[in-house]
Amino acid sequence: MTPRLPTHALALALLTALAGCSAPDRTPAATADQGDQHAEAGEDAHGHDTAVVVPDAIARDIGLRTAPAGPGTIADQHEVQGLLTTLETGNARVTARFPGPIRRLHAELGDVVRAGQPLATIDSNLSLSAYTVTAPIAGTVLARDAAVGQVAGEGAVLYEIADLSTLWVDLHVYGRDAEHLAPGSPVTITRLGDGATAQTRIERVLPATATASQSTVSRARLDNADGQWRPGAAVRAQVTVSLQQAALVVPLSALQRMDERDVVFVREGERYEARPVSLGRRDAQQVEILDGIAAGDDVVIAQSYTLKADLEKAGATHAH
Repeated sequence: MTPRLPTHALALALLTALAGCSAPDRTPAATADQGDQHAEAGEDAHGHDTAVVVPDAIARDIGLRTAPAGPGTIADQHEVQGLLTTLETGNARVTARFPGPIRRLHAELGDVVRAGQPLATIDSNLSLSAYTVTAPIAGTVLARDAAVGQVAGEGAVLYEIADLSTLWVDLHVYGRDAEHLAPGSPVTITRLGDGATAQTRIERVLPATATASQSTVSRARLDNADGQWRPGAAVRAQVTVSLQQAALVVPLSALQRMDERDVVFVREGERYEARPVSLGRRDAQQVEILDGIAAGDDVVIAQSYTLKADLEKAGATHAH
């Protein structure tokens, strides 16, 4: 008999009572026609359940979501490592114009400063008067190489400032993979700490090989208006080098593995059936379906593992 999916013991008891007392069983297994009992009951040739009934209210509560299967594209993607760096045009080294002792410093490491903001006051040994060093650009203080009382030489670097609103992502690519990368290729950047992603495109492929790693470096711009991406941080990147059309695709979240077969759950009303499928190409988001379902089938794309767990539980119960 096609099992019903409980959310907890109380819900199961209520559903069972309601089904037994107020309405006939609506599962295909309860139909009067027994001529094709495997198909009607949602069982495979071995008598194992292949379908589960989930009332719409419970489906909403547990987050079951469906979408029609249909045509799509499969991306040919290469995963590479990346490093966030500042733009050369967004960097500034703030230096002393004249030698002399530093009287006061006005900014600390990590401060956000505006263009023209005072950064240091220095007593000039030449004019015997104080002068002020200001920020040439707006940005964040990345380094401070000065201390009050220190004698600053002419041209000595006091601060390093960078505009962090836009960063480079330097993508290090090895061997023949570099042949596939070109300006314009879409890139998905993933932050290692929290898994946050951002979309961009390769802007340029640098002409020289990185000496230390012997890698080819491709660069993409990354919007950092929220300041959450930090220069010097390592990131993971998926570079899309081509898109291939597929007649039928589903999200990877729709796939489950049951009895050593790949299956997807197809919804028909309140009935969800596990259908074995043959797989083709895949990328990081979706997979091509070669056989097992048809275009337009309403496929479970979220919480499909809940349906799998319920069928496996029902199978274990039958085994005893």
